[in-house]
Amino acid sequence: MDFETSLRRAIKSGNVLFGQNSTQEAVEEGKAQMVVVAENCPGNFNQFMQEHENVFSYTYKGSSMQLGKACGKPFMVSALAIVDAGESDILNVKRA
Repeated sequence: MDFETSLRRAIKSGNVLFGQNSTQEAVEEGKAQMVVVAENCPGNFNQFMQEHENVFSYTYKGSSMQLGKACGKPFMVSALAIVDAGESDILNVKRA
């Protein structure tokens, strides 16, 4: 499975929320199935995710700029929440 291809497919066919605030809200409301965090995401958000172990968190091997580019966005993305994976197989990362 190519992570970036699966991520773009989830963005195109599912429901993905971008940014730390939207991601945090989705986690608190129990809507997030998976959270993707850039390697350089601020420590306070990483601390928040450690407190919410019930949500699977994946650390993207790259900066927020690289994660934004992988998402096909012209801006930095330090965190995103996958609410609905759509036609993507990205949730299979949990099993790997």
